Amino acid sequence: MGVGRALMLALAFLAVATLPAAFALLFCYDEIVDRVVCGWSEWRDRRREKRTIARLDRAVEADALTRDIDLSEFDSDDRRPLEQLAADLRRLGGQRIGGTGRSMVWHSALLQAYDDRLRLACRALGVTEHLAELEGVDQEIERVRVEGVLHAAGLALPAARAGHRQRHR
Repeated sequence: MGVGRALMLALAFLAVATLPAAFALLFCYDEIVDRVVCGWSEWRDRRREKRTIARLDRAVEADALTRDIDLSEFDSDDRRPLEQLAADLRRLGGQRIGGTGRSMVWHSALLQAYDDRLRLACRALGVTEHLAELEGVDQEIERVRVEGVLHAAGLALPAARAGHRQRHR
């Protein structure tokens, strides 16, 4: 009889100790089930996306397309981040457009700096440009073409204001 009483007492203590956990499970059952179901669906979606990406890679032979690209040149120390180049181009472009009343030396140095940044942005995005090879009106036309191509590639540059007359040299 003593063993049965001790067992009954142990079970009573166990029931009292687990009673808060049982109440928590009872009242939070829907939350627990929701978390498990959401976790499972997210895992399934991630798995499906990985399979889709793998299928697309096989379909377009992505390894063959990127095999000849040297990624080490993207990690070089002298390569400026594209965001910094875009900020420089916006700043220099705004000064170029609004820089009336400055000396010709200042204006030509500004254009040289602007063209240098355009060349760096073209090199970073893989766009061909011929700014260094041209002069005068041909260089201006090439500058407008390069700005348009960079804009089409997603690099927003300041446009000339409506009614703004370009300074001729």
